[in-house]
Amino acid sequence: MKLLHANDAPGKYPQSWYAATAHDLPEFAPLKSDERANVCVIGAGYTGLSAALHLAKKGHRVILLEAQRVGFGASGRNGGQLGSGQRQDQEALIKMVGAEDARKLWLLGEEAKQVTKGLIEKHNIHCDLKPGVAWAASSPREAQHMLDYAVLLEREYGYDQIECFDHEGFDALCPSPVYRGGILDMGAGHLHPLNYALGLARACRDAGVQIYERSEVIDVADGSPAIVRTIGGLVRAENVILATNGYLGGLNRKVAARVMPINNFIAATEPLGTETARVLARDIAVADDKFVVNYFRLSADGRLLFGGGESYGYRFPADIAAKVRKPMADIFPHLSDVRIDYAWGGTLAITMKRLPHFARLSQNILSASGYSGHGVGTATHAGMLMAQAVAGRSDGFDTMSRLPTPAFPGGAGLRSPLLVLAMTWFALRDRLGI
Repeated sequence: MKLLHANDAPGKYPQSWYAATAHDLPEFAPLKSDERANVCVIGAGYTGLSAALHLAKKGHRVILLEAQRVGFGASGRNGGQLGSGQRQDQEALIKMVGAEDARKLWLLGEEAKQVTKGLIEKHNIHCDLKPGVAWAASSPREAQHMLDYAVLLEREYGYDQIECFDHEGFDALCPSPVYRGGILDMGAGHLHPLNYALGLARACRDAGVQIYERSEVIDVADGSPAIVRTIGGLVRAENVILATNGYLGGLNRKVAARVMPINNFIAATEPLGTETARVLARDIAVADDKFVVNYFRLSADGRLLFGGGESYGYRFPADIAAKVRKPMADIFPHLSDVRIDYAWGGTLAITMKRLPHFARLSQNILSASGYSGHGVGTATHAGMLMAQAVAGRSDGFDTMSRLPTPAFPGGAGLRSPLLVLAMTWFALRDRLGI
């Protein structure tokens, strides 16, 4: 699994603002023996942590294996936005799966937010959860579409948590020369993603989950029991949950054909002091309408946390700060020379349709991944749905598994070059405003 080792020191979190402000959790020992479990969960991000926690609370003996550290991947590096619905909007979902399943997916998306908020409250996780995610429109046409979409959500689903803004109103909320209006979803939220992951890990530990860090899985053998092999030991398990997302590597070719890793980047500026008002007038998060999304919010200590730019392949760029500074300066020209104190990259996973890939790989192996930038709530929810499926209640998992997630064209050898061509075209469209 090259991505596990390409950009980070073994067993260490990246030098991010999140890691610098994390609530310390003692390291868990690696697996160095042969063990047995009712369920072996592979990957200690939101998906795996949630699955392990929900299973342990139902009395299952759970072993959770993590190749690096808890929350090491996208779960500890992302923009921290807890969004509503699915990664695709309801209009797109109706066209893809029909009105009935689209309604089920909306309700599952709402449940995902409630599950996430509920875990934070129940387990007293200090992760700065706050309400409010805005969608910013870069053209009058897209601004009108967002306003119409807010009307659709209230009319069809009774969702009344959205505030609507014209150009002047949105400029007062987010003073930037590039936006022309937008909406603010107060039912959505934002949080400190690494502290959320670490809080879930504490809850897992307290519920009796056996967590092993620095325990990279090298093989999963189907069977009854399934055998999960790490570099230092193995686990014989009645059920296996694959929760590796962008770090799947070669563990399962069926999933790898449909779920592709990409890299995204975030920078944290110096504290802005009174200048925060020239970025955001309220303590909310923002995502814009670009295909390669720009997203940002203010940290608890008044920094701008700004995410932008993507890359493909294993290695992060040599100067991440410079890569993020360009879109940040486009949106906030007055910050073009601001000092950047932290800049880091992370690997997430996307699918062709930008919808998560849920799969029953065999009678006792489940997988969920490919959250495509919408993972805080969806991944947490996926863990719960897989825990329910292991226990015999699979209605939610089955609905998610019906989402269309076709294989990437070209196979493993060509999918990355083809994706680069496609993303270059979409980036050009963003710049031209097409």
